[in-house]
Amino acid sequence: MQRTRTDQRRTAAATSRGPATWTLTDGHAGNVRQAQALAAALGEPFRAWTLAPRTPWRWFAPRAVPGSSNAFGPTFERAMRTPPSLAIGCGRQSALATRLLRSRGARAVQILDPRIDTRHWDLVIAPEHDGLRGDNVVTLVGSLHPVDDLWLAAGRHAFPELGALPGPRTALLIGGASAHARFDGDTYETLLERVERIAREEGGSVLATTSRRTPAHVGSSLRDRLRGVPGLIWTDGADGPNPYAGLLAWADRIVCTADSVNMLSEACATWVPVFVAGHEQIEGRPRRFVESVLQSSRVRALDETLEPFAVKPLRETARVAAEVATRLSIGRDAK
Repeated sequence: MQRTRTDQRRTAAATSRGPATWTLTDGHAGNVRQAQALAAALGEPFRAWTLAPRTPWRWFAPRAVPGSSNAFGPTFERAMRTPPSLAIGCGRQSALATRLLRSRGARAVQILDPRIDTRHWDLVIAPEHDGLRGDNVVTLVGSLHPVDDLWLAAGRHAFPELGALPGPRTALLIGGASAHARFDGDTYETLLERVERIAREEGGSVLATTSRRTPAHVGSSLRDRLRGVPGLIWTDGADGPNPYAGLLAWADRIVCTADSVNMLSEACATWVPVFVAGHEQIEGRPRRFVESVLQSSRVRALDETLEPFAVKPLRETARVAAEVATRLSIGRDAK
């Protein structure tokens, strides 16, 4: 059978120099993490691109309009002449880049709903709570991430001092308000009061971290409340290397605010109970995700005791990677 032009372009792409896989994001931490987690799970070396489309193309992305090949500047335009075998994008702006690469012969996988017809990509990976469905759509619960047993073991190795802290060790992951999260002072006050009281009553330790969205006053209150409680508090680089992997790896339980699907998904990938705070203040698609993990009993709402319960890790990345590899014949000769 005569090969199509697309097949011919893909054969050329597969024999081009450079990494066989590219990840393409806008640099936002959550998008970078998802794209690179999928690339790593596929077991292929990859080149990571951080792209920012220029005006006017960023207004229309991922829609292709005249001159779209120039959207990301001359360096990327030249790079597209020898495209990778596989392009993995995450986020709306990167969806234009993966679409352009597909037109040049790469297989294109787009993470998160691109908000236009999915036929422009080989596969679209979307969380179930987005409600996107289609023949080329792969759904998952939560988000893609690198957390598995090896990742947790590496976290314990990198931060062995956390393992010497008294138990039970409570990892406290604090986010902040967003387009879908309407946290107020009472949300944070209830969270901090309960964690502090339980830690002091039990004689355990608290491993706390904040995010870029956490209000500064919450970080200050956190330090005041936990004064004298064993553990650590990390708010930014001034506190030393980010111990996030160590927090998840050494925790006996995790308390997490409900604003971040990525953060809660990673907490759920561990072997310990997860308690979620502030889920009543979450709206839209993230609220649907929180409700799904509450209904599945993987997560419980923040309560007065934080009593342990049996859990099974929620890990979707390996399954999704296997489906991507099967559908796109990655790792096999596809003729």
